[in-house]
Amino acid sequence: MPDQIDALFLARLQFAFTVGFHIILPAFSIGLASYLMVLEALWLRTGREVYLDVFRYWLKIFAVGFAMGVVSGLVMSYQFGTNWSAFSDKAGPVIGPLMGYEVLTAFFLEAGFLGVMLFGLNRVGKGLHFLATCLVAFGTALSAFWILVVNSWMQTPAGHVVAPDGRFLPGDWGAIIFNPSFPYRFAHMLLASYLSVAFVVGAVGAFHVLRNRANPAARLMFSMAMWMAAFVAPLQIVVGDMHGTNTLEHQPAKVAAMEGHWESGGPVPLILFGWPNMATATTDYAIELPHVGSMILTHSWDGGIKGLKDWPAEDRPPVPVVFWAFRIMVGLGFIMAALGIAGLVARWRGALYDTPWLKRAMIVMGPSGFVCVLAGWTVTEVGRQPYTVYGLLRTADSVSPVGLPGVATSLVAFAVVYLIVFGAGLLYLLRLMAATPVPGESGPPPGVPVRSAGTTPIAAVDPDAAVGG
Repeated sequence: MPDQIDALFLARLQFAFTVGFHIILPAFSIGLASYLMVLEALWLRTGREVYLDVFRYWLKIFAVGFAMGVVSGLVMSYQFGTNWSAFSDKAGPVIGPLMGYEVLTAFFLEAGFLGVMLFGLNRVGKGLHFLATCLVAFGTALSAFWILVVNSWMQTPAGHVVAPDGRFLPGDWGAIIFNPSFPYRFAHMLLASYLSVAFVVGAVGAFHVLRNRANPAARLMFSMAMWMAAFVAPLQIVVGDMHGTNTLEHQPAKVAAMEGHWESGGPVPLILFGWPNMATATTDYAIELPHVGSMILTHSWDGGIKGLKDWPAEDRPPVPVVFWAFRIMVGLGFIMAALGIAGLVARWRGALYDTPWLKRAMIVMGPSGFVCVLAGWTVTEVGRQPYTVYGLLRTADSVSPVGLPGVATSLVAFAVVYLIVFGAGLLYLLRLMAATPVPGESGPPPGVPVRSAGTTPIAAVDPDAAVGG
């Protein structure tokens, strides 16, 4: 039994490690593809070359990020068979078709028009190229749609029937796809992707504005990012509140862990900080605001919720992890909203580019959106424990019958390869972002052969990778 427990823990750790890398890259692609679509639309509408310069600047970065995301997704998917075969057997009739739909619709759409988007600006008409950019952006959002359908069904399962052998069989595809938590989870993830990319773009723009205040491309990046922060960050807080209310209805144990509440009833204080102690079923050193928890969770002054003690100890999620991950996400979210408001004030005063502390703050907060994504994903997945399919299939019953040495070996191998490959990819992305945007920003050279240029997204950055392919 100890070996099985250790193997289960390592299997969970391996999936968390790989999905942690993977979720960042698709979120980056989703947000950046939409940003590129907006830039090209503005260029076509206004004719201003600065929009095209910024488009070409970020197109090269998008190519590298997209390629890395595809690789990380392929590797992660194999774990359903290697480490989670029991889950695949039981949930496969529902999960399998949904994952297949993602490939047949979203991925084929992205892959089919990616080459035109990367290499077609000088080969096809402006309208057709813009259509390709729009379809790639739509494909990334559609990919998120199907993946979030899968995850949301695991969180709030609906529309299925349970066969005598314990497998989940589709009964109503409409109810499966539009399960109770999906709309909130999908909206929350899309906004997170857009906001994350806005802060990366803002950080890069701020960095280059500090180096050269007159750089038009850098000023445009910084200005557009501050607009996004001003409007999307507060909207994300509102959507997050709606998502939390939905979670309270369908996964009350998760909300209790997020808030660190053990006793049922009301009124509920808002615990700002503390240390959830699972051994004593208390939150030690708690700093509380009376009644505020009731207002946030139930929208009433004296509303109550179920505490963690209403569930047996074996049915409670790891509370400290959920508790602190939630506070990291929310805390950074409010800082992002505050920076957006500060940008509005600076813009109103005519000092958007003359406020050094704001630009430095944006640089520091550049990766904050992705930290929020990881923290939010941690809340979602760890808060669902001890289940893979919430309330129906436990994680301990989902793992493959693979011994501790096998799981440990694959985990080490994944860690080494990921740190080398994606570490190098991250350094290359940072190098591209450190390059100063210039007027007449170069894209893929017109002389790159068509048959070679489409072989790999890296050819959009390094023409030598395409020539002779």
